[in-house]
Amino acid sequence: MRTTTPQNSTFSLKSKLVLSYLLVILGTVLVLSFAVAIAVQNYFYSLQVSGTSRAATYLASQTLNYYSHYGSDWKNLPSGNLVAGDQSFALIVDNSGNQVVCANARPLSYSNCTNTNVSQALKNTLQSGNASTGSIQLDTDDGNSAAVYATVPLNYGGQIIGAIYVAQINVAYGGILSQINQYIILASLGVAVIAALCSYLFVRRFVRPLELLTTAAENMKHGSYTQRVTQHFPQDEVGLLAQTFNEMADTIEADVNELRRQDQMRRDLIANIAHDLATPLTAIQGLSEALADDVISDPESRQETAQRIGREVQRLRRLVADVRQMTMLEAGQIHLDLAPLDLHSLVDETVAVIAPECEALGIKLQNNIPADLPYAEADSDRVTQILLNLLDNARRHTNEGGQISVDAVEKDGQVRISVRDTGVGIDKDDLPHIFERFYRADRSRAAKTGGSGLGLAIVKAIVTAHGGKVWAESTPGQGTTVIFTLPLAQQAQQRIPQIQQVQQNIPASN
Repeated sequence: MRTTTPQNSTFSLKSKLVLSYLLVILGTVLVLSFAVAIAVQNYFYSLQVSGTSRAATYLASQTLNYYSHYGSDWKNLPSGNLVAGDQSFALIVDNSGNQVVCANARPLSYSNCTNTNVSQALKNTLQSGNASTGSIQLDTDDGNSAAVYATVPLNYGGQIIGAIYVAQINVAYGGILSQINQYIILASLGVAVIAALCSYLFVRRFVRPLELLTTAAENMKHGSYTQRVTQHFPQDEVGLLAQTFNEMADTIEADVNELRRQDQMRRDLIANIAHDLATPLTAIQGLSEALADDVISDPESRQETAQRIGREVQRLRRLVADVRQMTMLEAGQIHLDLAPLDLHSLVDETVAVIAPECEALGIKLQNNIPADLPYAEADSDRVTQILLNLLDNARRHTNEGGQISVDAVEKDGQVRISVRDTGVGIDKDDLPHIFERFYRADRSRAAKTGGSGLGLAIVKAIVTAHGGKVWAESTPGQGTTVIFTLPLAQQAQQRIPQIQQVQQNIPASN
């Protein structure tokens, strides 16, 4: 079996599909990883903001307690008790925005106490009376660092007496976020590897049927018309494609076999015509040369020779006419003049034509067709030709003292006509081929009886043109029966139910 592979394997369908699936999956994983990283970062940011807000609220509550305990005066407020937590910064101002307490935890710098952004956030809280949160860059011993802040107004006795600002550096969360990002990257790589493997296996399963179809098509291209895709495919578009391919292969194989058969028939036809033409031509040439060279000088012998030449010429003309008629019939170039046909009368006329030859051989010829047989829809000239061919063929193969009969019955909307003889019969092996062109069961006998080998082929072509069928039944040594059918005439088809009704109403005789 010959197989083929894509000329450019780098850009084969399999590679393109694997790459496409991989890119889609990797893109999806990348987007999901980015979304997860942002979601985790936002989650930890919200945790930090929430923690900072709670710290600011707690410090605000402590500050108000101290403020109330020490006479409601900022001057008596003990600053040492308001130290911010680790890596945090706290600043308290009064209602005029003046700094009351500023506390730092390392590594934050005290320069943050004068940070304009911090002052602006406190000013906004004093004006609005609402707490706020946000992000800010704070100075540290090593430079600066990102932090989140929260501001809370200090409300005492229904009045805002100041505001507190608390900021915390996100140091601990940064390490956690870094680890989470590493896990996300590793998970993405793992998913990418698994996706690549799954994509390859999936694409391989998808492309494999196409590869089998390609191989089968390639084999058919090189003449293996029996090639089929036998592997079981799923009931999807690919399975339908495989089924369609097999059906197409069946059609192609049948067409190729038919073309080969017709080509063989054409060669056989040419050989048969050449053979049948050669025999009379050879006889004509020999007899003509004998006459020309005065080899035959006796007047009576010369007359007999001239008659033999005439018979051979007639034989040639009959062969050429049969070939021409057969060609026209098969090409559908002969027009049928269809009309209701009385087969009983037609058979009587046909039998009268061939009866003298049968009587000379002592063959009994009978027309057994009933006079009330329904009419057939047929061309009378062509049906006469069928009957003459069949009767002449029966006469040539029936021994002296034999019998030939013609019968007909109406059955299933058709007229079935049979020509039966008591002749030599046909061998079982020859019977299926007798309607083929130039087929002769016994060539030596056919040559003696003058048959061209086209008579039964012409019969079949004419019957087929009428829409009927023809077949033969035979027993060697007992005779042959050739049966053919013709359609009933429309008037006959309409009369049959009426006739049946009349027959049913006739009382039975005692």
